[in-house]
Amino acid sequence: MPNIKALNHVAVVVADMNQALAFWRDALGMELSELRNVPAEQSQIAFLPLAGAEVELVMPTTDDSGIAKYLAKRGQGMHHLCLEVDDIAAMLAQLKAKGVRLINEEPRLADDGKRYAFIHPESTGGVLVELYQI
Repeated sequence: MPNIKALNHVAVVVADMNQALAFWRDALGMELSELRNVPAEQSQIAFLPLAGAEVELVMPTTDDSGIAKYLAKRGQGMHHLCLEVDDIAAMLAQLKAKGVRLINEEPRLADDGKRYAFIHPESTGGVLVELYQI
């Protein structure tokens, strides 16, 4: 049976990365560990580690990306919670067997080698949930 290992990150959609960093990094004093462009997701992500997890600031880099559409529809704010799992394929199979609506029925592969998939908010009480296997 697959297990959830940890909360990996909380993702926050932002319209302006510099403005967001002025709060998260400069005002709160959180360390910026990396600022990365992710062409596959048409976004830029800032990683701010915090006690075994991260806050990820996500900004669209195009006007027609999924993140841009989300931002236009819902505005800035929390985008998703990410849970680290020990076996993502088994977790997706378990969720599917229980009737949970999945956005990704098969894990996707990130540029950094992590496998990930999203669970539809319809099945989670309104929260977009991402699963990661490192």
